[in-house]
Amino acid sequence: MDPIAFEIGPIAVRWYGVLISISIGLAIVLAYKECARQKIDPEHILTIAIFAIPTAFICSRLYYVIFRWNDYYRFHPEEIIAVWQGGLAIHGAVMGGVLAGYFVVRKYDLNFWKMADICAPGIILGQAIGRWGNYFNQEAYGFVTDVPWAMYIAGAYRHPTFLYESILNIGIFAYLIYRRYQPETKQGEVFTSYVILYSIGRIIIESFRTDSLMIGPLRTAQVVSLVLIVIGVLVYYFKVRNAPKYNVL
Repeated sequence: MDPIAFEIGPIAVRWYGVLISISIGLAIVLAYKECARQKIDPEHILTIAIFAIPTAFICSRLYYVIFRWNDYYRFHPEEIIAVWQGGLAIHGAVMGGVLAGYFVVRKYDLNFWKMADICAPGIILGQAIGRWGNYFNQEAYGFVTDVPWAMYIAGAYRHPTFLYESILNIGIFAYLIYRRYQPETKQGEVFTSYVILYSIGRIIIESFRTDSLMIGPLRTAQVVSLVLIVIGVLVYYFKVRNAPKYNVL
């Protein structure tokens, strides 16, 4: 599979970058339209994006490099910036983007939970699309298998874990959109549902992967996902279940 989408003179544009750009663009459009629907100035979405996107990008790379420092990057520090080869961790991206977004909404005196709910469906849809960048880079795949849907990757038929996660994310996206328009939905429910559902799915899918980042004998993504599930459940119990309901338009 050729990771190069097209070339402009000496510049090679990779599918990985194309798909991430499409993901970001769709997430912004969806959040922008939802802000307008809720009669919130949609320009705030552009302001959030200006700060959240570069922060998410930097944090996604830092996350990956930190957890691969001992076995790879301390021996190849010149490759730390080689993001075109892959190595962007979604957990790092989400944490960095949410943190940057939090400071922006505080600055403009916006409701954090409303804005998080607005952004969550676009984020998970973007993740669904972005996962196909792993296919073109021939990464984030599972162990060898003979299941009918196995894909030929890295010299063998393997579990296409990027496909599993893409399907999972599309399902979560559909559920979040459904919850958004239910009259009993509380402020913060869409975002916490995103965190909890994605984390549960990631724990399962990660068990099939052969290239997981590790914390000793444990898979990093599973540990982080478990922590996020606990945090999400606690936030829901102590904050979201007593929050105001949305007025469905």
